Amino acid sequence: MAKLSLQEQLLKSGLVSAAKAKTIKSEKHKQTQQQRKNKVEVVDEAKELAQKAQAEKIEKDRQLNQLRQQQEEQKQLAAQIKQIIELNRHPQDPEGLAYNFTDNNKVKRLYVSEAMRDQIAEGRLAIVKLGQQYEVVGAEAARKIQSRDAASVIVFNESNKTADAADDPYAAYQVPDDLIW
Repeated sequence: MAKLSLQEQLLKSGLVSAAKAKTIKSEKHKQTQQQRKNKVEVVDEAKELAQKAQAEKIEKDRQLNQLRQQQEEQKQLAAQIKQIIELNRHPQDPEGLAYNFTDNNKVKRLYVSEAMRDQIAEGRLAIVKLGQQYEVVGAEAARKIQSRDAASVIVFNESNKTADAADDPYAAYQVPDDLIW
């Protein structure tokens, strides 16, 4: 069986009359002749719509990929922060002194030894947040965490000791033990 063109198949099935097929064929022939003569391209609306849809899809995919990449970077930063805290945390002393600090306008309490409390006040140790817990880490680890996410570092008393000593009129006086907060 020979392959028939769509036009011949439609004529054979009776869906299109011979006159209608002839007019369509002549219009198509005229259009191609006009294109050759005027060297004008006929705008193919379906092709333009397809290209526009493709461009929109590419843009949407690019935005989704960018969003996924940002989420992945945030996950990686959170994992790095968690690892730094877990590797550098100092043990807390449940029977030690209470160190009070604020987090989101709420006073929180952490029990640490007297030496650790002094180091926190001097800026050699810092308090960081890991999930819902608070941990004490060294100053270098706190700087690393702060460079990744400043909101994770709750208490870090980085002080400029030379400026404090020169400007503080009460530097010569000792703080009484009962005034420790």
